[in-house]
Amino acid sequence: MKSYMKLTTRLRFLLFTLIYCTWVTGLNAQTTNVQTENDIFPILTVPIPQDIFLEIGGMTFLPGDELAVCTRHGEVWIISNPYMKGGLAPKYRLFAQGMHEVLGINYLNGDIYATQRAELTRLRDTDGDGIADEYRTMYSWPLAGNYHEYAYGPILDKDGNMVLTLNLGWIGYGESLSKWHGWMLKLTPDFQMKPFASGFRSPAGFAINNSGDIFYAENQGDWVGSGSITHVEEGDFLGNPAGLIWADQPGSPVKLRKKDIPDTGEPKFEVAKSVPGLKTPSVWIPHVIMGNSTSGILNYDDKGNMGPFKGQLFVGDQSQSKINRVFLEKVKGVYQGVVFPFRKDFSSGVFRMNWGSDGSMFVGMTSRGWSSTGKSVYGLQRMVWSGITPFEMKQVKAQPDGFEIEFTKPVDEKTARSAGSYKVMTFTYKYHHIYGSPAINQGNCPIKAIVVSPDKMKVRLVLDSLREGYIHEIRAEGVRSDSAGLYLLHNFGYYTLNRIPDGEKVTITSANKVTAPVEHHMDMNMSHRNINKKTSATTAVISSVSAAAKHITKQPESWKNGPDQTIVIGTKPGLKFDVENFSIKAGAKVKLTFVNSDDMLHNFVFTAPNAGNEVGEMVMKMGINGERYNFVPNTGKVLFHTLLLQPGQSDTIYFTAPDAPGDYQFICSYPGHYAVMRGIIKIEKS
Repeated sequence: MKSYMKLTTRLRFLLFTLIYCTWVTGLNAQTTNVQTENDIFPILTVPIPQDIFLEIGGMTFLPGDELAVCTRHGEVWIISNPYMKGGLAPKYRLFAQGMHEVLGINYLNGDIYATQRAELTRLRDTDGDGIADEYRTMYSWPLAGNYHEYAYGPILDKDGNMVLTLNLGWIGYGESLSKWHGWMLKLTPDFQMKPFASGFRSPAGFAINNSGDIFYAENQGDWVGSGSITHVEEGDFLGNPAGLIWADQPGSPVKLRKKDIPDTGEPKFEVAKSVPGLKTPSVWIPHVIMGNSTSGILNYDDKGNMGPFKGQLFVGDQSQSKINRVFLEKVKGVYQGVVFPFRKDFSSGVFRMNWGSDGSMFVGMTSRGWSSTGKSVYGLQRMVWSGITPFEMKQVKAQPDGFEIEFTKPVDEKTARSAGSYKVMTFTYKYHHIYGSPAINQGNCPIKAIVVSPDKMKVRLVLDSLREGYIHEIRAEGVRSDSAGLYLLHNFGYYTLNRIPDGEKVTITSANKVTAPVEHHMDMNMSHRNINKKTSATTAVISSVSAAAKHITKQPESWKNGPDQTIVIGTKPGLKFDVENFSIKAGAKVKLTFVNSDDMLHNFVFTAPNAGNEVGEMVMKMGINGERYNFVPNTGKVLFHTLLLQPGQSDTIYFTAPDAPGDYQFICSYPGHYAVMRGIIKIEKS
């Protein structure tokens, strides 16, 4: 009997061990099919001494692998051992100072060139003491003194010319207050200036691709519906007409004049058909979804080592502290392509990128008082590739009847052939003088057929319709890799279809045809779920506020004696309200006017106690329709709000204050602003 008991106990133990091992194996199988950005592209922080305010405007490498960095504060620092080899900290040396907001630097032809607000300066150390003692003006341009007259560059084009760009000023709208602002300029090797192209608003970043063509990054604003990158050729007009006041100057290759530019709100692609010389973006970068403030561009050439994406462009975003990835192709002589997410979670606002000698990417950052999802005011980080190939959509190419997606790994044929794994929709933006644009003319592109290549590296989607000139959102949330069943690291991208290519269309057969409507897969990112959960502390507060009462612009008839309290709130530079704290009696009748005197879009959103961050995070999930809804999410934690206001606009709302005393919050819910643009409303007992 004892032997039987021992045998039974041993069998039970073996059975338990078998079940446990099977469970662990299954758990591992479930967890290993999810890769993370940090697994593939870890980020290392380069320490900065506390007494150096390194708000980076530009970076360039020098002989000896030293990194030269310029700052908004007019300094140039040289950093030795930025790789921290041997576990040693980097060393910082102040090379130049006393300049005016240096937002570009380059080491060219044996010298350091820095772009100040009003000039291109050559910096030289003539006595060899490691400090610049010669500051020579190589070319200068006039300034009106407007804070928005930034200047960027230089980069070297394929012919050896230096390229610079000059911002428009801001006076409630973009304006060229001094000569050549709103232009890209080229300087010949003997520093003779040639105006090259016009129509720029805020061209903060530009780069040369492997073919020697120039691409620049633009930010949302007046005449700019969303951020973008665009191929620039001599004589191009990029869209903002303010700089055209200089188009009649000697040497100008631009033929258009301000009177030639219609302000109808039609899509830019449609307007360009009747305005020769108007250039549309090569790739739109959808606002909020992919970024808020497009910054630097870095070409992935042979200097880099950042995974299987050679020949593509990396594009930074200052507000969202991230880097996107862009694949470009030429169709009928015109550049177009797709933008994908690449790497988020940098410590501050991404502004400049540069390749190190080991192929790692140095990322220079600043929040500049404009806020960024990275909470540091400034920073310098270094991103490396782990050597692990992520499962990604490597590129998307346009076809005469749809798109061909190429992956970095073979796909699982079952999920790749399922129409439920994909969704394609289209939209575009208005082209008008108004700041930004909501997404317009949205539509779906039903999938008619799916063809998987024999090597399972490519999937061709045959669509019911393509829309030339439109942005195509391509989601592949259901596709898995062949061997490990990996989820895509990033499962969506946005393709700007400037031209539909010619070529052979897919013959639809019973084997590849999509025969019935399908329910599309939901986003697998768990962090997007449950964002509307209510805490018990705020449920009682918000339950008495109806949706209709959140934006009332006429005084209620029942207010026979008018409001009990009148409040006017405005803005200050640096993403701030001019009033950050005020009190209201519980149940008081309130008239509140919000005045946006800033140079960007803002709103006023009154939230429940401690709900400001949560409401702000909800906004980031609103997608392409966010602007249409004033970036106010549909949640009970928003009590009252104004409209999203253009610069110079105001909005007045009427509301009855909550009955429950406490510290309530107000924020600007424009994406990313909520982190710093906020205040407290103290509801006091009546």
